[in-house]
Amino acid sequence: MNSLLIENINKTAPYTVVPMADGMAFEFFTKHDIHYSVSFLYDDALIKEGAYQLVIANINNRKSPNDPSVKETVLAIVEEFFRANNAVMLYICETGDEKQSMRNRLFERWFSTFQRKTQFTCLSSSIVDEDGIINYATIIIRNDHPHLVKVLQEFSATIGLLGQKPE
Repeated sequence: MNSLLIENINKTAPYTVVPMADGMAFEFFTKHDIHYSVSFLYDDALIKEGAYQLVIANINNRKSPNDPSVKETVLAIVEEFFRANNAVMLYICETGDEKQSMRNRLFERWFSTFQRKTQFTCLSSSIVDEDGIINYATIIIRNDHPHLVKVLQEFSATIGLLGQKPE
């Protein structure tokens, strides 16, 4: 993954974003003193050629009021990711607290307001695991990606396989 330029992120982000130690993660604090990190982890579980999983974490685990500046800051980081990389991004909702459905709806709503959304293909899917837990996965890829069709077919096929009940 190409490095993201913090200057580009902070041109449009309402909150000041700073890089974390590894260069693949960024952090910011809200006006409500909530500490967020946004990171990109290489993930080849759903796409053979690999993708980067977007991970948004509430570090101090404090309840976050509706704050449009969080959305704008995260989208500024996502925009810089795609400016620097013609890569595949995955967003997989964390299931530990059973709020994955809410996270999925929130992320879809955020991305629907993205100014450059017409330059991307975004597919979301839900998968019920063997314990009956619904998991959500979203793929975002630039429309000018050289393997756009192949990647989307692979994502759909993998989601289909994961949704089958084991025999």
